[in-house]
Amino acid sequence: MVKQAEIGSTRLVDGECSDRPTTWLWAMGRSLAYRNFRLFFWGQGISVIGTWMQQVATIWLVYRLSHSSFLLGLVGFAGQVPAALATPVAGVLVDRWDRRRTVLAAQALAMLEALALLVLTLSGVVAVWQILLLSAAVGVVNAFDMTARQSFVIEMVERPEDLPNAIALNSSTYNAARLIGPALAGLLIGLAGEWLCFLLNALSYLAVLASLVAMRVPAGAKQVAGQRILAGLREGLGYVAGCMPIRTILTLLGIVNMMAMPLMVLMPLVAGEVLHGGPDTLGLLTSALGVGALAASLALAARRSVVGLSKVIALAAGAFGLGMIGLALSHSLWLSLAILSLTGAAMVAEMAASNTLLQAIAEEDKRGRVMSFQTLAFVGTAPLGCLLAGCLASRIGCLPTILCCGLVCVGGSLVFTAMLPGFRKALRPIYLRIGILQDAAAEVQAAGTAAPPAQSYTIPMPARPANMPAARRAAA
Repeated sequence: MVKQAEIGSTRLVDGECSDRPTTWLWAMGRSLAYRNFRLFFWGQGISVIGTWMQQVATIWLVYRLSHSSFLLGLVGFAGQVPAALATPVAGVLVDRWDRRRTVLAAQALAMLEALALLVLTLSGVVAVWQILLLSAAVGVVNAFDMTARQSFVIEMVERPEDLPNAIALNSSTYNAARLIGPALAGLLIGLAGEWLCFLLNALSYLAVLASLVAMRVPAGAKQVAGQRILAGLREGLGYVAGCMPIRTILTLLGIVNMMAMPLMVLMPLVAGEVLHGGPDTLGLLTSALGVGALAASLALAARRSVVGLSKVIALAAGAFGLGMIGLALSHSLWLSLAILSLTGAAMVAEMAASNTLLQAIAEEDKRGRVMSFQTLAFVGTAPLGCLLAGCLASRIGCLPTILCCGLVCVGGSLVFTAMLPGFRKALRPIYLRIGILQDAAAEVQAAGTAAPPAQSYTIPMPARPANMPAARRAAA
């Protein structure tokens, strides 16, 4: 237990004064004070730039080889279906395995996939069926990587109140890379070809591998020792189905992600056939999404509490749908870039807010399985979205497909908004149990607004791995 309260800009912890500043700038980057998270932040940031470069290069390579909207959708489908099948099992195993070693192994395998694409492209024998096979293989790897990586964040920070900030900053690295990577990819594809993007992506994995090796994290003990996989799956599914907030967040997240896939898959067609551009235009469009996404990530990082995120989720889902509708009606490059910036902000606000809220309320011994269901909301719905993009666009066209998907997102937002009163009522006992509401009250009092008399609030710590060193548990 940690007793704490805030008075002015001073934080009291167990009756002692802590000089941690409370400025807006500090609030945005406070989790970087932890060495392990700082290593991961920079290593992952470099690696994800390469990942975005490869993603843009891959879809442009498929488009160049086939000029088929159906095959663009099929490649996305092939990468997501194996991941969807593997994700539930990954959640059970991540709750047992050492999370850092799991991420380390997954990143090494992803680097091998990038090298395979590089060799095939340079040799001149690359074909769409080879890209399909490699996409399927890396999809399974990503199922373990995403689940373990998101569950691992809590082991890199010591204060529970810094967890939402760490999650938002982790999202900001992904979205900063979304801004840089596609723009570089568009330039490099035009100068040298797709192979250079595959090479740089393979090299970028060295940064995250080095950061993981440099961390001082003890080997993780099994979180669900002795439990069979099927029993673990049933327990995790029962927990998610029985918790109304988790169930509702995952449902909306799955709908928004499925509707977002046509936007990603059909982006080459928007760049080439609607806006009459090339790979540089594709890079600009994808980077425009990244501009808004990065801004939304930083705004969420500055938040000091998860209270109010349910409203953010509802509004962001609706704004994302409206952005897709606006893009479908635009035939101007500059207007499309502006719309995509707002769309990217809304997309990341919905997804990052959902991630933060899920991590905050999930029980530690089920965290891996909850995050596996969150991963499933991405990779499980993505194949349907990819097929929807390919099939529907081949029948009614690219822009009408994006328009229809935007309307579905707006509808999902309206339904979620109607459920907010019951959602907040179900969240309240969880917030009381883990101390979030008390922490929010302390912040109100520190700001000088009306609040109960000054006192110390008891903030229960989330459960930590049993093998955490005693000194670190005491410091936390």
